[in-house]
Amino acid sequence: MKTLIASILLFLFATTPLRAETEISLYGGVQSAPSSRVSGHDPGGVGSFNFTAKWEGESFDVPPYYGARVTWWRNDRVGYGVELNHAKVIATDASRAANGFSTLEFSDGINIVTANVFYRWPDNARRWTPYAGVGFGIAIPHVEVATAGGETKEYQLAGPAVQAVAGVSYALNDRWSVFGEYKATYSENRVELDNSGSLETNIMTNAVNLGVAVRF
Repeated sequence: MKTLIASILLFLFATTPLRAETEISLYGGVQSAPSSRVSGHDPGGVGSFNFTAKWEGESFDVPPYYGARVTWWRNDRVGYGVELNHAKVIATDASRAANGFSTLEFSDGINIVTANVFYRWPDNARRWTPYAGVGFGIAIPHVEVATAGGETKEYQLAGPAVQAVAGVSYALNDRWSVFGEYKATYSENRVELDNSGSLETNIMTNAVNLGVAVRF
């Protein structure tokens, strides 16, 4: 599935012409997620289930939370691009124990791939530039679920996803800049279990990111 993600990004890059202002950004940060409803059916395990799971982000545990995007700025203010956001959630011990799950997590990433549109407010009199953007795409989580009915551990195409971001970049020179931003993502995750079961949950993540970008 990592090969699939890379193929999607390479296809999008290859079909979009590079411009004088192409920006590549890498970031990390602190990400959390509020509780969400988890429902489905687990044959041979917990059977039908419907409960609210509390999630932990564990942003700095391996694999860490991170993201990468490419933005093609069409002019001083408007740009578009693609992004991979490696968000992650792990159900708390209490949520798992109360509902018969020994493992319930998307810890190797919800892996949200989006096509984005950005708008920025530049001013030649200052080095800092505020910006905002939205993105629409798909969630490709690494599903890790285990109960008495079996274990599922694989990447799956799970459902649609959206994101919104607002931040400020600071130019170090003509090519390099650093930035800080708030990012919110929402994804619908409808996945299959290896024992012919299913699981559904809609996950909202909130993150404060710090990153570096290069323009060429």
